[in-house]
Amino acid sequence: MKLGFLTQLTEAECKLAAQIGYDCIEAHGAWEPKDLKKKEFRKAEAEKVRAMLKKAGISISAMALYRAGAYKVNERVELYSAYIDMCKELGIGVITAMSAGDPAAKLEDNLDAFAAVFKEVAPKAEDAGIKIAFENWPGLTSGFPPIGTINFGYSPVIWEKMFERVPSKAIGLEYDPSHLVWQFLDWAEVLKRFASRVYHVHAKDTEIFQDKLAANGFFSGGWWRYRLPGYGVVDWFKLTSILKENGYDGGICIEHEDPVFSGARRVEGLEKACRYLRPLV
Repeated sequence: MKLGFLTQLTEAECKLAAQIGYDCIEAHGAWEPKDLKKKEFRKAEAEKVRAMLKKAGISISAMALYRAGAYKVNERVELYSAYIDMCKELGIGVITAMSAGDPAAKLEDNLDAFAAVFKEVAPKAEDAGIKIAFENWPGLTSGFPPIGTINFGYSPVIWEKMFERVPSKAIGLEYDPSHLVWQFLDWAEVLKRFASRVYHVHAKDTEIFQDKLAANGFFSGGWWRYRLPGYGVVDWFKLTSILKENGYDGGICIEHEDPVFSGARRVEGLEKACRYLRPLV
């Protein structure tokens, strides 16, 4: 497995990753579909990116395309098709993504929209040898209690429906245990169950404040927060062991949303996370 973190695709961030001791980054791209349609643009951008990665001595484990919410089928098909072309140019095998969703729509309607997009996109991904991995982020629009979500693909029962609608093996998961913890799912059993469809991994933990939960209940909010690996409840030895047992050899990337190590302490947090996970990967 390659250890990295999610960040913008810049020379400074590539340099930082290498200095800390990471192998890769999961990169936010900044390209528009209209530009990526042009073969000359893709080649020029790919040359710049390859030079930047070579200088830093790292790689890109996945290209992040995190756009949630409701938008038109043809817009999404165009967007993913463009990123597939760019990833093929760069030799990147995974696009990390959001299932998206209209918070005002029913689940079945969101699944219909998802299928309409990815029944077109999946064959293109297959032909290019690229996987699309959806992060299980519950994009709740109203806090607690939830009314709707801008990213409906957040739980195992919904993943099964997604894979039924679009059975292509190009469609899979970016597994993030932190989102499963506060839903009170067994993150380890879920990982075992869906291991064959995990194409990228987010290393993010969740801290639970049991006193606040007991005093105010699930719908109160404020009883959990995201943390770096090792500062929450996830057993990272067990998680990486399950990945290895199932033959996973992709990226495992820090998604740094830890409020303790934010702002001026961001780099400190990335350093601590790297030291914690390095022996396990």
